[in-house]
Amino acid sequence: MRNGFGAKAGWAVALLGVSVLAGCNTPGEGGMGVGDMLLTAGTSLPPAQSAVIEDVYCPPVTITEGGAALQVYAGGRAGDAGALRSQVALGQLARECVGQPDGSTLVKIGVQGRALLGAGGSPGRYDVPVRIMVKKGSTVFANRSRRMAVAIPPNDTQASFTVVEEGIVVPAANANNFEIEVGLAGRQG
Repeated sequence: MRNGFGAKAGWAVALLGVSVLAGCNTPGEGGMGVGDMLLTAGTSLPPAQSAVIEDVYCPPVTITEGGAALQVYAGGRAGDAGALRSQVALGQLARECVGQPDGSTLVKIGVQGRALLGAGGSPGRYDVPVRIMVKKGSTVFANRSRRMAVAIPPNDTQASFTVVEEGIVVPAANANNFEIEVGLAGRQG
């Protein structure tokens, strides 16, 4: 027998984390507030890196062109509303930038989104390809792809997902001028 309270408490903590992510995308802030504390929960810096600088350049997260939503159709019938199996859309975006003693910046990025069933879909597991890129012009510091599995339970039509990508280092020479982009990695249909 399942304990209903434990499941509800888990959802409450997850929703709190997602709602706090919404407040972490203010341009110019390097890593302050409750949202940053939740994003860094469970991580600690090694003793040699404990002297971090939190007031650093931290650009807003932007969504790549065409990367905000992804639609999946049954039988390759793209554009046919009756064949739409699922749609995935990005929601809240967050970032945290912490200056390091050597002048580099350590970046952490959070992405929250939702998978929705279409008319041709059914509850089950859906793959969500998320791409995160940190760059300056054509120089790419990090290009990471994560494939998340989102399970839409029976008798439901949607589910949410969260990705937190960390450990991205922007060299000191570029620490005051870089971009952060996220997007759904490709079209399927």
